[in-house]
Amino acid sequence: MFGIGTGELLIILFIILLVFGSKKLPELAQGLGRGIREFKKATNEIEEELDLNKPLETNRTEPTKEKIQYKEEEPKKSEKSEGE
Repeated sequence: MFGIGTGELLIILFIILLVFGSKKLPELAQGLGRGIREFKKATNEIEEELDLNKPLETNRTEPTKEKIQYKEEEPKKSEKSEGE
């Protein structure tokens, strides 16, 4: 993880403990946890909105057989009315 070994990580944690003190450390950890939780929640909401795997919705509808038959029958009716 970022090329930091166990010894270096312990030194960094010790310095943080010295700077902020033992009383402030739990408060800082809680704030950090809340921030990470909010960030994950926001990213999940954005992913749900964008959902790239969801197929695109189109308003086009395929013509049904009834519509095709209706269009074919319509000229026949007009031909009969002209002949009468």
